[in-house]
Amino acid sequence: MTMLHAHPLFSRLESARSILVAGAGGGFDIYAGLPLALSLLHLGKEVQLANLTFSAIEGLPPDAWVAPDLAEITPGTAPHQPYFPERTLAQWLALHDYPSTVHALAQVGVQPLRAAYRALIERYDIDAVVLVDGGTDILMRGDEAGLGTPEEDLASVAALAGIEGPERLVVSIGFGVDAYHGVSHGLVLENIAALERAGAYLGAFSVPRTTREGALFLDAVVHAQHHTSARPSIVNGSIAAAVRGEFGDAQFTSRTKGSELFVNPLMALYFAFELDGLAERCLYLDRIEHTYLMRQVSSAIEAFRDEVRQRPPIRIPH
Repeated sequence: MTMLHAHPLFSRLESARSILVAGAGGGFDIYAGLPLALSLLHLGKEVQLANLTFSAIEGLPPDAWVAPDLAEITPGTAPHQPYFPERTLAQWLALHDYPSTVHALAQVGVQPLRAAYRALIERYDIDAVVLVDGGTDILMRGDEAGLGTPEEDLASVAALAGIEGPERLVVSIGFGVDAYHGVSHGLVLENIAALERAGAYLGAFSVPRTTREGALFLDAVVHAQHHTSARPSIVNGSIAAAVRGEFGDAQFTSRTKGSELFVNPLMALYFAFELDGLAERCLYLDRIEHTYLMRQVSSAIEAFRDEVRQRPPIRIPH
């Protein structure tokens, strides 16, 4: 049994030598895992970074591909592309003298995504995988009134659920940010409680700005906002605002003009889970198991939603 002063997530990773930190939902999700990845690096672990990508990777040169649907992105990859979060992160890592390769996983269905993960795990002899969601829609089991944007997140969960061997964990950071996409965070809390009862919840911890990792995360988000000014990450901008101690409608990009944000300290918390326990609670995971394209994942979720009775939102009392 873990002692209170030792967080269960880090206890689970203590014996791991080589750890993969992977963004589950595309876009800038890997940035949401950066504080954790840096902390593990500072502990002397070998850490590989990967992200299910929204970037245009189809035209990358042959030497960028290490396996089907898996490419290595470096600071100099595809310099002509204005939107490339994996390359932007690789550039920031190089500026700070960290290993500067970020792996891009193609936006594909569960079967090819699992094969790409297997290739990555075998290539680096990975002992543990931490799947990261910037937001909370990875915690939706499928019958909630609003799911957010679950396709990529749950394709990633399903892909890793079928791989045995490494320790597999999930972390979510950015509590509240998915309200914009219709997620009821009252239902998120209910789901976390159910995962606790099932023994799959590993607790939560914050990313303070006074820590080395917190300060570096803030610097990385500013760097990314500067280099992707036309399409900065709303999720990581909100998390960074929370880490800085901002509150309420803390606007930081014109992309949220006309929307009222609710930046709050809970956005700076990592919630940690066992991946198998999370996968077992997803009501449609079996329906996306044999998908090869992301649009098949979307169609399977839509078909499930047409059949299921939805749980109404839960209001968090004032």
